[in-house]
Parts: sequence; C-alpha cells; structure tokens
Amino acid sequence: MLSIALAGKPNAGKSTFYRAATESEVDVGNYPFTTIDPNRGVSHVRTDCPCLDREERCGNDNCRDGKRYVPVELLDVAGLVPGAHEGRGLGNQFLDELTNADVILNVVDASGATNEEGEPVERGSHDPVEDVDFVEEEMDLWLASIVERNWESVERASRSPDFDIDEALTDMLTGVGATELDVARALRDLDYPEDPIAWEDEHREALASDIRRRTKPIVVVANKADVAPPENLERLQEAADLVVPATADGELGLRRAAEAGVVDYDPGDADFEIVGEVSDDQREGLEQIRDVMAEHGGTGLQTALDRAVYELLDQITVYPVQNESKWTDGQGNVLPDAHLLPAGSTPLDLAYDVHSDIGDAYLHAVDARENRRIAEDHELEEGDVIKIVSSN
Repeated sequence: MLSIALAGKPNAGKSTFYRAATESEVDVGNYPFTTIDPNRGVSHVRTDCPCLDREERCGNDNCRDGKRYVPVELLDVAGLVPGAHEGRGLGNQFLDELTNADVILNVVDASGATNEEGEPVERGSHDPVEDVDFVEEEMDLWLASIVERNWESVERASRSPDFDIDEALTDMLTGVGATELDVARALRDLDYPEDPIAWEDEHREALASDIRRRTKPIVVVANKADVAPPENLERLQEAADLVVPATADGELGLRRAAEAGVVDYDPGDADFEIVGEVSDDQREGLEQIRDVMAEHGGTGLQTALDRAVYELLDQITVYPVQNESKWTDGQGNVLPDAHLLPAGSTPLDLAYDVHSDIGDAYLHAVDARENRRIAEDHELEEGDVIKIVSSN
C-alpha cells in the first residue's frame, strides 16, 4: 500500500485533515504538538471504476456508483518546528517517521493565523510561503544529517579497488526510499569529487536535497482556504509547483453530515445536496462550505490525495480478476480488488503485486475489456481489467 505522510508545522490542520480523510478519531487542539505519536490510518484515492462501462455497478464496498476509492496509507506526523532536523521539538523523531512515505502533503495554514512555531497570531500576520520553504529545508537538512552520519562507511568502501560510488550510495540511501535509479540520476545531475574523501558538506547537502526531491515529492495543501486572504492563496500558488487550496474543517463537517444522513456527498465531489432536516445554523454552515467548494472545485482534501498519487507518483489503477468475461474473482465478486502501480507497469508486474507466487508462476495475461491475450511486456493503462494466468 502506498504511504502518504502529512507534514507541516503545529496547528496547521494536519490532524483535522487526517480525521476527515481516514474517518478516525484523533486529538485535535489549538496548541502545538497536539500529535506526539504518529497516527497511521487508511484513506483512499478516487478514480473512475471500470464498472461504469458495464450495465450495472459492481457493488464493491469501495465503489460508490462508479466512483472507485482505492486504499492508501495515511500518516499524520507531529508538527515540525524550525530546527527540527537538529532534534528541536522532537524533530528528528518526527522526521524519521517520514522515511517510508512515498509522498508528502505539506499542510500549510494559508490563513496566516499561526506563526512559525504553530502558535496562534492575528490572521494574515504570518506569511504562509515561509512554511512551504521551511518544511523542504528541514527535510533536506534531516536527510543531509543521515548522509553525514553514514559517510565514513562510504569513505572506507572507497579504498577497495572495485569501489562503485553508485552502489555505495544506494546501499546507504535505500533506507530512506531511494532506488539505484534515483542515485544514478542524482549523481548525473550533480558536480562532485570522484574521491568520497574529498566531498565537502555542500556536496552531501546537494545530494541529500536531490534525493529528497526524488523520493519524497511534496504537494502543498493550502489549508484553511475558507478563511485565507486571497493574496495568500495566490502567493502560495506561485511558491510551489503543486498547491491545492483546501478546507479540512469543511471536509470533516461534510463527512459527518453524510454519515448522519443530512447530506448526500461522496469525498471528492464538487458539491453536495442537503437531504435531511437541518437547523438554520447548520444550513448556514453548510452553505458556507458550499461557497468554498464552488470557488475551488471541492474541499481540496480528495484532490490533494489524488494528485499526490496519480500526478506526482504517476500511478495507475489496475483491476485483477479471475473470470475475464464476468470480471469476477473465484467467489463471484465483481472487480474485487484495485491495485496501484507505477505508469509503465506490465502484466508481470501486476502478477507480482498480487502475490510473489503468482508472479513466479506467471504464464500469460488477458485483457478482460478486449478479451484478448496481451504480451508480458504490454504497458498497462488506467482502469485496465486483467486476468493473470499462472501455473499455480
């Protein structure tokens, strides 16, 4: 399961985002370090279900009338403060929790109503663009400290006649999610001494920053967009490559209202319908949420998750089945599972993702949409329904 981590300073709305996205109960408070131990839960990304191409919807628990929700892990890390990479505010502990994350959502208080420490201040008095830069810098310096602590082992290895710097750095950096290809591409883009003993801090920091960008890409979630000065949202859009305006409070309110039967709403919808009895105050609150959704195309939470996975990580959704004509598993369940795979994946990759034994025993695959056999190196596409034939 892909892992998405929520990062940012205290009191930016990470825990509210987490509660809404996972429908879990966690502490939420208007004070720094509401979260001490990380929260781990299951959220979902949204895509179109292949059942939309059939006469009837599939009935899967994760399909809502053709809106398919695919599970991902969501990690809520305690708030980071300046100096986190040096351990300030238990920062090293919190940063280490990001090690296995595939992508980071930097939740920023777009309203500017909290300072760099996460303490409440007058709305608009803090520049949220500083919070974008600060999280990236802390992560870069944290990774640079890991490289620094382990550099002696690279220097020792360099004395061997068959030393390979790509291999040595890959061994060091696999623990933070770097692959051999990540290291090779980073070294290709950097200027550095051939002898590791001659490396300076600037070389290690440049390596760390490059590896962080490759292994921990960031989506900036401009939270509290409902109360943010418009100029803050505009400046945030200019400050980062991928920024999603959001209201975690609004999403949480809608999910609770939907659970109570008050509104008809699915996560990621651009609007909702009031279907139950509400008080005048409740109606006013819901209409305020609707106004924000109309301006930004939704509450932003589902958009942030979806863009992190499908855009930044370049994933596709593929559906393995056993019966290629009915699109079912052995128990007759229609489209029972959805797998997230990197773009460019093949049927063999899917087989191994289902189970290593299936991959080892792979014979061939069938495109259930076209009812035809496809090659082992065929590139799968978003929404493909595939039957894997194996000797098991």
